[in-house]
Amino acid sequence: MNCLMTAWHQHEAELRGWLRHRMGNTVDADDLLQDVFIKAMRQGERFCAIDNARAWLFEVARNALADRLRLARNTVELPEDLSADTEEPAAVDSLAACLPRVLSELSPEDREAITLCDLERLPQEEYARRKGLSLPGAKSRVQRARKRLREQLTQACQVRLDAAGQVSDFVPRPPLV
Repeated sequence: MNCLMTAWHQHEAELRGWLRHRMGNTVDADDLLQDVFIKAMRQGERFCAIDNARAWLFEVARNALADRLRLARNTVELPEDLSADTEEPAAVDSLAACLPRVLSELSPEDREAITLCDLERLPQEEYARRKGLSLPGAKSRVQRARKRLREQLTQACQVRLDAAGQVSDFVPRPPLV
């Protein structure tokens, strides 16, 4: 244990300064420094076998600091009246009601590409084979169809997006009879 005390006396001031600088709070830094010392003491005689005691002490201090900061993340309690299980579906979910009508307004080629690749989950490679297209040609066709569908949904259903690009509101359209 004499090697621990020697290493500790050599590096304690530097460790304390490093922790105080990182934590910005003297009391918390000193608490963490004590934790590092205890971890070093728990090593017992194995501590004497460590090649670079300074590096080991700083590694333990860095890990202890990371653990402390991870646990100290600010959290906000949600009000009890805020339920995660809401009755009202998200706007994007209820937007699906507009989809059949808007799909019917697309060209047959666009409707087929969207229906097969997006709704029925047909791989684009298979779509390309069925249509006699190259894979890049099929991908372009699907992307163009998606763009036209998005434009039609935006115009016909008056879709509004929030700052994150998510559907925030729309005007439902009655389905075709």
